[in-house]
Amino acid sequence: MPVIMTLGVAFLTIFTTIEPLAEDPAHRPLEHFSHELLEQVQRQYVDDVGRVDYKGLKAAPGTLEAYYRLLATYSPDSHPNLFPGAHDRLTYWINAYNAATLTAALTEYPITSVTDVKAPRVAFFMPSTSGFFYFRKLIFGGESYNLYDLENEVIRGRFPEPRIHFAINCASNGCPRLPQHAFTSDDLEEQLESETRKFANEPRNLRIDHDQRVVHVSSILTWYEDDYLAWYRGKFPEKDATLMNYLRLYLVPERIIELNRATGYEVRAIPYDWGLNDQALAAPGP
Repeated sequence: MPVIMTLGVAFLTIFTTIEPLAEDPAHRPLEHFSHELLEQVQRQYVDDVGRVDYKGLKAAPGTLEAYYRLLATYSPDSHPNLFPGAHDRLTYWINAYNAATLTAALTEYPITSVTDVKAPRVAFFMPSTSGFFYFRKLIFGGESYNLYDLENEVIRGRFPEPRIHFAINCASNGCPRLPQHAFTSDDLEEQLESETRKFANEPRNLRIDHDQRVVHVSSILTWYEDDYLAWYRGKFPEKDATLMNYLRLYLVPERIIELNRATGYEVRAIPYDWGLNDQALAAPGP
């Protein structure tokens, strides 16, 4: 017991919290929470395939820092009056996650992968990604969360919406593409649908090898399979809840035809690419 208690105390002291810049002394309480600052960041620094100009953003971080200061001050938990509907709350947390990964990556930049952010030595037994996702915390409405808990306890824990897995971006090449726009509560349904369809139809996320009788899928589809199937059972109780049936909802017709040929094939997860989604690291075109 003493050893366990000592380890627990040690863990409490080795988290790094990324603090926002000091609040503007002229700041006034908000009447409406806007994601326009994040919209500006994503329009300016994200390209059409979801890669980020981290070098440019590092040189001019003011807009992202201002948005993070808003996140740190306001959240659906601290100021529920600013987020009256479920879409308002989910939009906040999706954008908060995407802004948090940008902020965390920028704090460590230059790096080539989120695995470059090392966990403390006492956590030698944890995954190589734990330094970035577990041991770095950010602040939302006065409460601090690491990225792991933000995704799994807050977003997944509160919202039974599997399409969030195609909307949140973990600053890595294996992630869904970071869009060139922020999410908005008015358009959230259409945006979630669009991002899910984009992800499902990308060859990097779904490849079928008819010779080997194997369906290769993104690890995101296998890691969170229970989320997709739970939603599918609730929506279509009369049908078989399978990962392939879930994907069929979002595939274009020609890909559905190809997938239908793969009945009985083995499903394998594609190894995840944790390389930073950095424009500077992208392979040059032809």
